[in-house]
Formats: sequence, structure tokens, C-alpha cells
Amino acid sequence: MQNKGAILTFAILLAAVCFYQLSFTWVSNKVKDDAIEYAQGDEMKEFQYLDSMKSEVVYNFLGLKKFTYKDVQELEINLGLDLKGGMNVTLQVEVQDIIRAMSNYSDDETFNAALALATKNQQNSTKDYVTLFGEAFEEIDPNAKLASVFNTLELRDQVNFNTSNADVLKIIDEQTKAAIANAFNIIRTRIDRFGVAQPNIQNLQTSGRILVELPGVKDQNRVRSLLQGTANLEFWETYENQEVYPFMAQANERIKEMQVLDSEKSGNEATADTTTATTTDTTEENSLLSELEAGAARDTTASAANLAAYEEQFPLFALLIPSADQQTGQLYPGPIVGTANAKDTAKINTYLHNPQIKNVFPRDMRFAWTAKSLDEAGNFYRLIALKVTTRDGKAPLDGGVITDARQDFDQFGSNPEVAMQMNAEGAKVWQRMTKENVGKSIAIVLDGYVRSFPNVNQEIAGGRSSISGLESIEEAQDLANVLKSGKMPAPARIIQEDIVGPSLGQKAINSGLLSFVIAFALVLVYMLFFYSKNAGLVANIALVANMFFIFGVLASMGSVLTLPGIAGIVLTIGMSVDANVLIYERIQEELRAGKGVKLAITDGYKNAYSAIIDGQVTTLLTGVVLFLFGSGPIKGFATTLIIGILTSLFSAIFLTRLIFDWQLKKGGRILFTSTATEGWLRNMKIKFLEKRKMFYVISGVFIVLSIGSFFVRGLNYGIDFKGGRSYIIEFQKDVEVGEVRAALADVFGAAPEVKTSGNDIKITTDYKIDDHSENIDNEVEALLMKGLQDADLIDKSVTLEEFTQDYQQSSQKVGPTISDDIRKDAGIAIGFSLIIIFLYILVRFRDWQYGLGAVAALAHDSLIVLGIFSLFSGVLPFSLEIDQAFIAAILTVVGYSINDTVVVFDRIREYLGLHPKRDIVENVDDALNSTLRRTFSTSLSTFVVLLAIFLFGGATIRGFTFALLVGVVVGTYSSIFIATPIAYDTRNRVAKVIAKRK
Repeated sequence: MQNKGAILTFAILLAAVCFYQLSFTWVSNKVKDDAIEYAQGDEMKEFQYLDSMKSEVVYNFLGLKKFTYKDVQELEINLGLDLKGGMNVTLQVEVQDIIRAMSNYSDDETFNAALALATKNQQNSTKDYVTLFGEAFEEIDPNAKLASVFNTLELRDQVNFNTSNADVLKIIDEQTKAAIANAFNIIRTRIDRFGVAQPNIQNLQTSGRILVELPGVKDQNRVRSLLQGTANLEFWETYENQEVYPFMAQANERIKEMQVLDSEKSGNEATADTTTATTTDTTEENSLLSELEAGAARDTTASAANLAAYEEQFPLFALLIPSADQQTGQLYPGPIVGTANAKDTAKINTYLHNPQIKNVFPRDMRFAWTAKSLDEAGNFYRLIALKVTTRDGKAPLDGGVITDARQDFDQFGSNPEVAMQMNAEGAKVWQRMTKENVGKSIAIVLDGYVRSFPNVNQEIAGGRSSISGLESIEEAQDLANVLKSGKMPAPARIIQEDIVGPSLGQKAINSGLLSFVIAFALVLVYMLFFYSKNAGLVANIALVANMFFIFGVLASMGSVLTLPGIAGIVLTIGMSVDANVLIYERIQEELRAGKGVKLAITDGYKNAYSAIIDGQVTTLLTGVVLFLFGSGPIKGFATTLIIGILTSLFSAIFLTRLIFDWQLKKGGRILFTSTATEGWLRNMKIKFLEKRKMFYVISGVFIVLSIGSFFVRGLNYGIDFKGGRSYIIEFQKDVEVGEVRAALADVFGAAPEVKTSGNDIKITTDYKIDDHSENIDNEVEALLMKGLQDADLIDKSVTLEEFTQDYQQSSQKVGPTISDDIRKDAGIAIGFSLIIIFLYILVRFRDWQYGLGAVAALAHDSLIVLGIFSLFSGVLPFSLEIDQAFIAAILTVVGYSINDTVVVFDRIREYLGLHPKRDIVENVDDALNSTLRRTFSTSLSTFVVLLAIFLFGGATIRGFTFALLVGVVVGTYSSIFIATPIAYDTRNRVAKVIAKRK
């Protein structure tokens, strides 16, 4: 083998990188274990411990680089929601509400009819809403002018009566995109403030859809309200720091007095608590505070030695560092009254909202934190003093007065700023506010957090003004989007939702790990048994290295590990055996031909490359299709499958070869088969093509039964494909399915679908699935609980919060629009994968008959798997739903089957080349017989692996693995008895047609 040094170097570097990436997971788990030990079962204490550790250095890698706990969390392997619990939500920004607002809620009949038609068409289309609206408007009245609807006061600078419909739609599109971008930023900010560890928030390809993944959250009702609330943009006058500081000093004295009283009553417990809460900033990381402009005031007043005394004397200022000059102590001008560590903001809020402390401050004084942190790490935030100038206590201006806002540059063209325009009513209030606050700041507040607090240089009349002093173009663009869409009601509604309770997530982890360990052990034992302690051990070393590489690459890519992902890894174990099996079988052929061990190994590897690459590439293409068209868990499955194929190729081809070369140099004896299996399936003389018609009949019977079952029994579609809500409920006592169905028929108006799911009950309903109101999900859960309580299936004293946390193990919601999209994506994925596989085989084998045989076998496999799911749905004691996971299973079966088929085709091609004068039937039969030993080993090892997942992997993926089990059996059968005969018969028929024409 050439380039051994380069391969060895790459292997060492890859192993080093994997070790480095996985070390973060180990450190993170250690910190979590410390938190659990500290909390002693108190979840709030555990959260506070982990929150306090975020800015602490917990990992010093070889003394070269230090990592805080927050850094470590970002670099560890992320577990999916199905493994750790949490919420996965897809939000749809209601674009129709934005368009209505842009028209000033026009009552034009054509306009409103077009909106209604666009909303209806959206349920069966992947086009964006603005395009659908334009098409609907044109369809209802081709002569109508959009300009007559959108020539409003706010849009008068962009739309006049002569503006074409296309130009108006372009403006609408720009405005809605800005509103969607702002909705994304608002949701991201809200989630950041919610305190969720490792949230995932991303814009989806479909316009207006936002994916939010929140691991570990339990208060799902609060999250729904948080995500679906409309943005609240306000403009507030501010107090100056110099005006506020005296009150802060009084508040500090009041807090100190209260703590003294508490300490007298409880033995200084409050003082001890305050010390504990703040000492985390005074260790090695105390230098962070000194880097703040106000930090020196604290450092000069109190050193590390007398910190406790300082905190006792100044309990408020120990947390909230005054905005003052570090040398002179002179207070800075402006509305910033102090800076605090993020973890201390909650305690400061508690102080400021305490009625005894609140009375110290003027009644018209409020406080708000900045949305943006002072430092890049997100540790420090500033507190701004707001002034209430209205009788009702509301902001004098809200986002509704903004007619336009855009990112611009100052008169010199070098510094970014935001140009802003208000309507007439807003301009009048704005003029008064700016006139009375020249030299002071006006705070722009979104959702209770200060986004900006520009200084007023002069009175501004006419409502047109600019905001300068921004740090970057990106900041200016974000602020412009906030202002521009502040007037638009753009609520985001939940259209898809998955919730997994922490206990169910832990069950998934346990079952997933158990299935992984069992499957891995079975494969290792099988390889030692079938290929001897010598070669089998080398294959096992490659498998162990492969697992290490897979997890290392997953960690380095920041990928999320899900339960289907674990299934993908376990399946990769079974399939990666295939490369070793192909190599070993080839080496044994060379040894039987009389070659020496060294030459046999060289030629065995060389002759196996073609089949290995063809088989793995076709499976890889299937994985890529899954990754492109799948989402959530399916994407996780595809990710691990793709990574596993690539790493297994490297491990099986290169690592094993390095080990064999090392053994040859050492003079060791290498055996490639065991005594018990040496003669197994050797020298077989089965007449496959002679019996092909019999197998056509057998397959035909199964296909007819499958198609008949489609018409008679149909398919059990999951809510992925039909829309609806499903809940998995764990009852404290044994209940009957009929009891649950009858209990819920009364509250839902119709009996839901009720099934057993493992030890739990799965309830599926389409009740009010078309209702998009903000509280509908909470309402349905409340009705679900009421129905079960009325039937005495759960205790009547249980609250909704207790029900969702203790009884409701998981829930899923899929809206009609999402289900339509999933169906289309599934169809595209299957069709696209078949086309890609056909083209790949056509290119590799340069004979379309091979491609036809392969695709016919794949269609055969898919139909039979679907037929079995149709025939046995409701008969077998686990779910056989047709959902996204099933589509992933079908595509995996396609990948496995084509891998098997390509290996067979590759051997047929080889035999035809080696023996061109032989009869084609003899060549094909000999080729098939020569692959039986390899087919048996690969299929059996893969089947055993999947059987371990099926038995021990938990109820969540039992239907998924059942499809894979059936697929492996059917795929192995079709690659030998269907694909090859069809290719042979087609080739003969074409040859006869050509002969007749001649």
C-alpha cells in the first residue's frame, strides 16, 4: 500500500481531533454531575449552579487555552429533544396580518377576497404568501389595481396610483421580509432571556417559518405565550444617571437594613446567602469586572480579602456597579445607572420590585435592561432608567407611529445610522419629546428590553429623524427592521410542535444505549466467530475506531444526536461490516488461487474496491437525499448515516490494511476464516436464472396482496401526513383503550384515535387543528385533562401544569400546511433517490438494463414493505404508522438494497469480462453463487443489529426498525432473485429486438 505514512498521519490527526472534540462533552457532563450533587434534587438550585458557572473557567486544555462552561456547552455533543426532553416548535409568521396592516385594514372587497383565497391556497402550496396573494388578486379581478389599496399615508413615498401591481408586490415583499427578519430577532432575544441551555433558532427555507428547539424546558404553556406574542415597541423618555444615583444609594441602605433585620431573625442566613451569590465573580475571573469602566470603583473599594464586608455594606452596589469614572468616582452622564453580570440581574430585579425598596424611587421612574450585552461573551448588561410621562403609565409613543425606517449613513458617508419617519400623530409627540429632552436620551424599548438609547441633539419637527452612534452596519440594519416592522402586527403562530418530557427522554437514552451496546457486542462476536480471532480482531479494531470517529466528527460539526441518529449509527455498524466482508472474501479467493498471503492481501483489497465503492456510494446518495429533504430526527438519522459511511470506508480500507502490513512485517500468521465457517456457502451451484419465473410468481403474489391491502385496509397515516395532535399519556393505573376513547369523545366532539404505545397510551385527534389562535394548544390540553378527569382516569385535583409535566410524556402537533409540505417532500425524496440511483448505475455499468433491474427491485421492496405495514397495522402490538420516520426507513431500505444489488452486479460484470466465451447464464449463476457467502454475512450481521434495536431500542422507534428489518430481508431477496433476473430478461429481449431489425 502506497502512502502509508500519509494515511497513518491522517489517522493520528483525526483521532487527536476527535479526542479534543469529545473532551468537551466529558467536561460538560462532569460540571452537570457536580450541579446534581450540589442541588440534591432541587431543580432550581441545579439551574442556579449551572447558571453561575457559565463564565467560570472549567477546562484548561493542555495549558494552551481556557474554556468557560458556556464555551464547553457550545462544543459538546448536542442531544436531541427525544433524548433529553424539551420542545421543538415550527412557527409561521402571519404574513396576511402584515399585509392587512400595510393597507391600513382596507375594506376593499377584491383585496380581502384575495387574502382569503391566498390563505386557502397556502395549505396546498409551497409558494410564499406574497406570491400567492398576487396570483389570487389577479385571478379575482385582472383589472384591479393594488396601488388603490396600498396608496396609504405610510406608503405614499413608495406607492402612487400609477404604480404597477408588480411593483406594489415587490414593496409588499420587502416589507414582509423585514417583518419576518424582525420576528426572528425578537424570538431569538426572547429565548436568550428565557435561560434555555443550547437553544436552536433558525429560519427555514419556506418564507416566514422559524424553527425553535428548546432542550429541557418544562413550562410549555409559558413558552407558547413567549413565542406567539406580538412585539411591543415603545419610545420612553429617560432619567439621567446623576438624578437616579441618590435614590440608588437610599435603596442600598434600605436593603442593608432589611438584611440586618433578617440576619437577627435567622442567624445571618441572608448575609451568608448574599455572600454565596456573589463570590463567584471574585476568584480568578475578577479581572472581567475591572475591564468594565465602572469596575474599578468596586475593586478600589473592596479587595478580594474584604469582599464579604463590602457586600454586607453595599448589597446593591456589590451586584449593580454604578456608572462612574474609575479614577475620580464622578458619575457618567446619560441614562445608564449601572452594569451587572447576567446571573445577578434576577436578584437585582427582585430588589427593585420589592415594595419596600420600590417606595424609595419616584413613582414615575422605571428600569429596563439593555437587550445587547456590553461584552461579546454576553456576561454584562446595563440598567437604564426610564421616565413615565403619561397618566396611564404607558409609553408616549409606540411602534404604530413608524411609517418607514432604513439603514443609512451620516453626511460624511462613513458612520452607519438609521433614518426614521413617523406619521403625523407620531411626529407631533416626537417633536414634544425631543424638544423637552435635548441633551438627554430617548430609549427605544422592545418587549421590555432597551434596544437603543440615542441622545437627542435638537428638537425634531416633521417626524423625520436619524439615530446615530451605532457600532456597525448590522446593528443599524437590525434596529431599522425593529422600527419598520414595529407598526405591523406580525404574530408568529405554532403550526408544528413536538414536546418530549424529560422522563421519556431518559427512557429513550437508556433504551438507545442498551440497543447500541448489545448490537455492537453482537457484531464484534460475529466477526470473531466467522473470520477467526486474527482477521476478525482486525475488523473489530476498525469498528471500534469507526465508532470513535463517528462521535468525534458529530461533536466537531456541532450535530445533534437523536434516537434515530443512534439507530443510524447502529445501522452503520452493520453496514460497515460489509466492506470488511468483501475484502476478506476476496483475500480468501486469492489464497485459494495459490497466492502468498502478502500478494493475496494486496490483490484482495484491490479487487474489492470496485464493489465497496459502488455499494457505499449508492447508500451515501440515499443518505444525502434524506439529509436534504428530511427535517428534525430524520436529518439526524441521515447525518449519522453519511458520517458513518465515510468513516467506515476509511477504517475498513485503510486502518485494517495498516494493521495487516504491520503484522506481515512482524512475521505473524494471518488467518481469514475460522474452522467452523471455512466451508460455509462455498462452491454453491444454484441455478438462479432457471428458477427466476418461480420467484417472479412469489414476488407477484406479495405485490398483489400489498396493492389489495392498500385498497381494502389502506395505510395508517401518522399526523405528519394528515395533520393533527397526538399525546402520549402515562397513567398511574391500568386503563382500557375504550375507556380513554369514550372519555375524550365527549370533550372533543368525536372519538379520537387511541392506541397503546409501550406502557403508555397514545391519543391522536384533529380537534381544532385549523384554529390558529394563540391559546388553542393550551385549550386542547386542558380539554384533554378534563375528559380524563371526568372519567376518573386521573385524579381531579391534578392541575394543568402537573398534567403536562407528570402525565403527558410527549405531544406532537402538525398543522395542515406542514403535513402537505411533508407529503410533498417525502414524494420528492423517494422519486429523487430512485432517479439518482438509476443514473449512477447507468454511468458505472454503462448498461441501462442494470439500472432498470435495480430500480425495479427497489420498487418491489418498497411496495412489499408498504404492504406489510398495511396488512399488519393494528394487528401487531406496536405502531405501524406511515410518517417521516417510515419514509426515512424506506429510503434506508432503498440504500441497503441497492448496496446489495450493486455488489451482485459488480461481480456479474467481472465474470462477463473474465469469461467472455462462456454462456451468459452460466456467468450470471456463477457470479451470484460467488456472492452468497458475502451476502449471508452482511445481511445476517445487519439483521442482528436491527433486531437488537427492535427488541431493546424502545417503543418510540419500534415501527421504524421493523420497517428496516423487513427491508433487509426483502432487499437481500430482491437483489438476487429480482434485480438480476429482470436485468437479464431485459437484456435478452433487447438483443432479440435488435436481431429482428437486422
